[in-house]
Amino acid sequence: MKLLFLACLSPRTGNHTTAERIRSHIESAGHTCELRDAAEFQSPAEVTNLICQYPPFDGALAIHLYRAGRLLLGIPVPFGVIFGGTDINEDVKVEHKRVVMEQVLLKARFAVAFTDKLKEEAELNLQSQRSKIFVQPQGIQTEVTDKFCWTEFLRNSGVSIKLVDELRVFLLVCGLRRVKDPLYLTEVFSEWHCKNPLNVLVIIGPKIDPVLTAEVEAVVERTEGIFLAQERSQQELHAAMKRCFAVVNSSISEGMSAAILEAMDLGVPVLARDIPGNAAVVQHEVTGLLYSSPQEFVHQSQTLLSDHELRERVVRNGKVYMEEHHSLTRERETYQQLVDALH
Repeated sequence: MKLLFLACLSPRTGNHTTAERIRSHIESAGHTCELRDAAEFQSPAEVTNLICQYPPFDGALAIHLYRAGRLLLGIPVPFGVIFGGTDINEDVKVEHKRVVMEQVLLKARFAVAFTDKLKEEAELNLQSQRSKIFVQPQGIQTEVTDKFCWTEFLRNSGVSIKLVDELRVFLLVCGLRRVKDPLYLTEVFSEWHCKNPLNVLVIIGPKIDPVLTAEVEAVVERTEGIFLAQERSQQELHAAMKRCFAVVNSSISEGMSAAILEAMDLGVPVLARDIPGNAAVVQHEVTGLLYSSPQEFVHQSQTLLSDHELRERVVRNGKVYMEEHHSLTRERETYQQLVDALH
């Protein structure tokens, strides 16, 4: 089969990584899968024109029911969709978007949710056939480059390299967009840093929202203990995660955070904001730590610093959780089976 796959493909984002991984699963079964950025298209008519070009496409896929799925309405081939998280957590609250997403779900042959919770929310908020929605957690495979210099990474991020081996680097991995709320912790973290300069927060990720990026850069410039790192390749990012004290998530909403899963796979503790998407993955004090306010973040961080048994436990349990629930092989088999439904 020849398949068109639409997704939001901002470079080095979780969406892009997920889409590339799913594309590879599909192509490993012998299909052709052309991955395109949903931002390239303005209407379903443009997608239909592409699909009908010779040789025509036999089916289509989309990640995110509104941003990409709406472009598949009216196309002349069957399609499946994958919930992105923001569509169910945020876009469903906007009436005209919800109506469009219901139409997409009605016409789709299948839909995939990353968690049981996301499936429940979809069934609650969108008219759908329960049997149409499958749950398939993201499959994760991390790879660390051996050509990574931690000291150089910190220096380039603006961190003083004095006492580099003693620094406790909290790494906030996120694209700079509102839903990731990258400034949520900065004020309280800076106060904590002033009391203990060895604790620093490094924000790393692609600059997606220009307005927010300018805000973040301005805050970082005037705030002690907060630094902004240039985005890196996946291997370099994993190497930085491997060296940090803990990986941080401060998002307002998540479908399933790849950064959290990657940290667990790498054996790094996770401190995640207590939202449904994160709580579906992180079990407090078992596979990571959850917090509900900046002040609680500092409290949980202090606990992680002082309680070595807790740190070892969440790292160990996180690795076991990844092995049991985020198998790359199982993810590959699921998508290959679902694509067969597009015949």
